[in-house]
Amino acid sequence: MISSQILQSTIEGLKNIAKVELCVLDTDGKEVAATTDMSDCSAQAAEFVRSPADSQEIQGHQYFKIFDEQQMEYVLVVRGSGEDVYTVGRLVAFQIQNLLVAYKERFDKDNFIKNLLLDNLLLVDIYSRAKKLHIQTDTSRVVMLVESENGKDNNALEISRAHFGSNSKDFVTAVDENNVVVVKDLSESEQSEEIDKAARSLKSCLQKEGIKNVHISYGTVVHEIKEVSRSYKEARMALDVGRIFFDERDVIAYSELGIGRLIYQLPIPLCKMFIREIFGGKSPDDFDEETLATIHKFFENSLNVSETSRQLFIHRNTLVYRLDKLQKSTGLDLRVFEDAITFKIALMVVKYMKYMETFEY
Repeated sequence: MISSQILQSTIEGLKNIAKVELCVLDTDGKEVAATTDMSDCSAQAAEFVRSPADSQEIQGHQYFKIFDEQQMEYVLVVRGSGEDVYTVGRLVAFQIQNLLVAYKERFDKDNFIKNLLLDNLLLVDIYSRAKKLHIQTDTSRVVMLVESENGKDNNALEISRAHFGSNSKDFVTAVDENNVVVVKDLSESEQSEEIDKAARSLKSCLQKEGIKNVHISYGTVVHEIKEVSRSYKEARMALDVGRIFFDERDVIAYSELGIGRLIYQLPIPLCKMFIREIFGGKSPDDFDEETLATIHKFFENSLNVSETSRQLFIHRNTLVYRLDKLQKSTGLDLRVFEDAITFKIALMVVKYMKYMETFEY
């Protein structure tokens, strides 16, 4: 649907050229745009809409029907003198008809989804355009974000579209040069396991086609079309946070980010202050590889001394010695839950700061 502002600008320009007065009415006879007051034409326009004629002269005015794919959208009323009024009216109707086609192409499903993802639409426009494009507004959806080597320039977009091609309710598009976006329609029975399975299936498909370094993230399920942009933002955050804290994973969900999601939103000065207050002038990242390996394995085994020593192939007393030594240098005993949490967060904060430093150069 063309905006009233565009129609008004168009007919004013045509009036200046053709020297006639123009009015565009909807099929209910309500004025959409006009170069002069033609409120007296509403009744005649309503009768004209019901008639089989495509154009008609009524009381000195020329009336024209304007269609969009055989569906009547507007009635054009032309007021003027001279023999050319009918011809001018046909030309104006043709121009508005072309505008309908152009704007329909501009706001087709792909462009609608792009603008929806980027929050470029008003709420009223979301629902009116969804209805116009026959897109269901109250179905469950989730947004997946696909990152691969060379972005979408390596046919990842076309391959992804082909992969989801059998389901016309799914939308595959791109809003930038780096990622492919999938807005996946979900049935009522589909749970998080099915979403993860679908993401891994897409990843496998892309890899079979020679796409390298594929990473996929996805947001939470939304149930209204207006919330799709939120799922997209969550998927984008999951991709960034996953790159920092879960670099070994190829598929990551927003719901799995845990505390990494909070750390990602912290300002760098606050992070530096936290590290300084906990460790003084040191950083938990300064320990030797043996100590760091011990710490990570201890966390992996939920602070279980026996299981950690077994997996590290060291005596239990050796592990206790390393933990005691770490306590003396940092003041934190990893066998105490509160201290372990503090140390774990500190390691993640340092990792986050290092990642952000790469964007400063």
